[in-house]
Amino acid sequence: VQLVESGGGLVQPGGSLRLSCAASGFTFSAYVMSWYRQAPGKERELVARIKSAGGRTNYADSVKGRFTISRDNAKNTVYLQMNSLKPEDTAVYYCNADWFGNDYWGQGTQVTVSS
Repeated sequence: VQLVESGGGLVQPGGSLRLSCAASGFTFSAYVMSWYRQAPGKERELVARIKSAGGRTNYADSVKGRFTISRDNAKNTVYLQMNSLKPEDTAVYYCNADWFGNDYWGQGTQVTVSS
């Protein structure tokens, strides 16, 4: 099983980034996919989640209206489009796959929002 995140980097406030998470080794379409983040000195928190069927989504209040999670089951990939980025969005972003409590994590990708 592998979850490989990409797309992180340094961006100025107000900018955009698109994170990708490529999955392999499991039935991607059956899993709920999520993005979490962890800032220095803080606990890991849920950012966005997308259901396996129907694509229903939910978001942390802090990112609603700015971030969009999506998935492409044909490509075994989940995305996080991040717009209007703020310095407080700076964190390591992790991809998570969950199927009835059986879950997997990626290695994380750093997002830094700074001028």
